[in-house]
This record gives sequence, C-alpha cells and structure tokens, in this order.
Amino acid sequence: MIAFKGGRFRMGDLLGNGLPYENPSREVQVAPFALGRYEISNGEWQACVASGGCEALPGADDPARAHYPVTHVNWNRAVSYTQWLTHRTGKPYRLPSEAEWEYAARAGTPWQYTWGNLELEACAHANTLDRAGLAAHPQWTWNVDCNDGFAESAPVGSFTANAWGLYDMLGNVWEWVADCWHSDYTGAPTDGRPWIADGDCSKRVNRGGGWGNNPRSMRVSARDADPADASSDALGFRIALSLAEAAP
Repeated sequence: MIAFKGGRFRMGDLLGNGLPYENPSREVQVAPFALGRYEISNGEWQACVASGGCEALPGADDPARAHYPVTHVNWNRAVSYTQWLTHRTGKPYRLPSEAEWEYAARAGTPWQYTWGNLELEACAHANTLDRAGLAAHPQWTWNVDCNDGFAESAPVGSFTANAWGLYDMLGNVWEWVADCWHSDYTGAPTDGRPWIADGDCSKRVNRGGGWGNNPRSMRVSARDADPADASSDALGFRIALSLAEAAP
C-alpha cells in the first residue's frame, strides 16, 4: 500500500478529447487514504480461497501465474476479497472510489496518460494491445504500433510506476472501483467518496484499461462500467484503505 495525505485535484476530461461521460470536469477534495501499489495477484487471491473467503477462479491456482493479476473476478467477488482481508487484519479494506483512483493515477499531473500525452509511448509504460496482442488476436485491429512484450496480461509491476509509485494504473487489467455507474459527472460528489446515489448500481465502474485495449481507452480520465456480476480475462482490482490521519 502507498499512503496519500489527500488533496484537491481536477477530475475528468482536462484536454477536451474525452467522451461525454468524462464530463463535466470538476474540482474534488480527496481525504487521506492508502492504495495498493499493485493490482491484486492470483497468489493473493489464492490465499483468500485457501481460507474459505473467496471463490476459486479460472487459472488463478496456476503457480506459474501467481504474480499475474487475478482476473475473471466480478465486482461482488472483489468486494468479498476486501471483506476477507478486513476480517483477517482488522483494518477496513475496500475498493477505492472512482475519485481516489483518478487522484492516484494522475499523481499530480494534467496529462492524459501517466507518462504524458503521447499514445505511441504506451508500450514503454503500460500493457496495451500492441503488435504481440494483434498477433495473438488478429481479429482485434485497434492495436497501437509498438511492442510491450506481452500478448495478454503481464505480471504485476512489469512496467514503470507512475510518479507516486503505483504500478499498472493504466493497462494490464481494468480495475473495479466502488462507484455505481452514472452517464456523466453532473451532480457528482466533490469530496472523493464513492458515487452511489441515483446511479445504476447493477453496473459498477472500472478504470484504467487493459491489455486488450488501445491506449485511447487507457487515458487517465477514461471510464467504463460492467454489470456487477460480470467478469472477463481483463477485469481485476486493487484495494484501498481510509486513513484517519494525513500520510507523511
């Protein structure tokens, strides 16, 4: 986990190239919290399975993939992991809010990616749909013309961290957050809490893009949502923890 003292930032489409549901951008004040340095791995998930707190998932028990992000995990299962971890540790672990996620991903920058604004630099910084991905999935023609070395998911932490030390905030797997789906930010809270009221809570937000996406879907402000009981080989999560006092 990396602890953040919180602060104010501008959330949403800052460059005018986003989709309607990334607008209107707004100022948000985030309270102190901690966020997982990495996406939750298969090995971490299997610890929960072994103790009876989580369901077995396809491929998660493969020792050779222990350091890969857990996938095929729907929103409800991700929440069950945080509940198990809370019970084991006595600390109230949870999924991050969408605002917390974007605050941490931006790391104090206004860029559209964690590394800047250039799409063609993606392969040096994130696991995206590249030439290797196109070779493995020739029907997917939206690849970026570079090679990140992975046709599908990569072990967590395989690429450079963002400015605040978080790995794979963009690419590798989409990450579930706590919020219900809203079609845009009109009326969204400005205190960083999960946005639940008046939303479609049968669908939950996920952020960051995955190995099967073009970098355009991996912009820091990009949003998506899926049914809470949906899963895929490109959906995972990381965990968060509220902090009573500001981090150093």
